[in-house]
Amino acid sequence: MGDIWRVLGAAGDAVGDIVIDEADFPWLHGRFVPGPGFATVEPLFRRELELLERYDEDETAGEEWEAVHSDIGRAVSLMSPTGPVAEFLLHIQGDRAWFRWSDEPFGE
Repeated sequence: MGDIWRVLGAAGDAVGDIVIDEADFPWLHGRFVPGPGFATVEPLFRRELELLERYDEDETAGEEWEAVHSDIGRAVSLMSPTGPVAEFLLHIQGDRAWFRWSDEPFGE
């Protein structure tokens, strides 16, 4: 608890910090503190959550969600307190963020 994870933009700019305050394996949750680069990627995170809400009921939403998730993966990277992670699934809503991560790419 209290660890700080960093979200960086593709150019290395500070998108924000996540201050971990809850762990519910495999998810970590925390307070999101936006950085100067967040405004650029905020629409992706907003769209990702909208699609996630409809994912199970709408096949089109599932396909769109996959595309937005890929866009997020190209737009940002996630840094643990010890360094970059290979793959992650990150949600940001307001001042909250929750994510899961892996040192290895996720399997299909």
